[in-house]
Amino acid sequence: MDWDYLRYIRALAIGGTLAKAGELLGVHQTTVLRRLDQMEESMGVQFFERNRDGLQLTTVGETAFREADRLAVAMENLERKLVGQDSAPVGKVRLAAEDATLNALLSPILADLVREFPDIELEVLTDNDVANLSHREADLTLRCDNKPQATLDGERIAAVESAVYGAALYCRRNRQMDIENDPEACVWIVPDETFSHLATGRWYRKHLKNAQSLIRCNSLQSMHSLACAGAGLAVLPCYLGEGAKELRRLSDPLEGESVDLWLHVSQDTQQMARVRIVMEFLVDRLQALESSIEISGSL
Repeated sequence: MDWDYLRYIRALAIGGTLAKAGELLGVHQTTVLRRLDQMEESMGVQFFERNRDGLQLTTVGETAFREADRLAVAMENLERKLVGQDSAPVGKVRLAAEDATLNALLSPILADLVREFPDIELEVLTDNDVANLSHREADLTLRCDNKPQATLDGERIAAVESAVYGAALYCRRNRQMDIENDPEACVWIVPDETFSHLATGRWYRKHLKNAQSLIRCNSLQSMHSLACAGAGLAVLPCYLGEGAKELRRLSDPLEGESVDLWLHVSQDTQQMARVRIVMEFLVDRLQALESSIEISGSL
């Protein structure tokens, strides 16, 4: 089988029409049709059902497409490795982080990074649980993890502390609240089940078992925004809560709820010059923020 066939099958499956496949491949649609006819005739199989709406994969075509997609990823990884052997910091670097971490810690650092290394093409991926991102999706991953896998390489940045925060507006409306002795009488903004990786889940389970007034979020950034707006109280990382002028810290850092912040690097691309340079830059700048990340002491 001609390896080039798989490239055409993948483009046809993704594009859905001859014209779109031609755009993806950089050739005219008549060339795509000629290649499709050629490979189906030479193989003696039909990869696509053709109709007025476009092309639809047959069972055989689905098998071919899965292999084509797998090989495309492998070729991309190989290209990244080969290009990375050049010592110049040029090319794409993929960085994954939670949305709240990006907004509160990374954004100004990344702004400096692209100014200093204009030939690096930075791709930022945000996800509520960046642990679910595969290595091929991110070269570098900034995430909280007290027990990183032994197979993960990276640098520890700091211990992230968390505390109870509320907006001044909410506090004025609820002057009689007592979060130490009667926390369940307050409105709480809490993470939903997708935030199982947050260490603070233990605190919620212990102190808010019977709370009636809850706002559940699947994003730490959403929790922060709602707390700033005065919707309720929230347990937030101190680096996030302390940076918001609308919020007041209402507790000491929660005992036993700290979690380590790590910058992990993909084993597939860690030898690339551009990945190493970006990692060193981020580690240096993030560790300089250690004192603001590791809030400690009583109110």
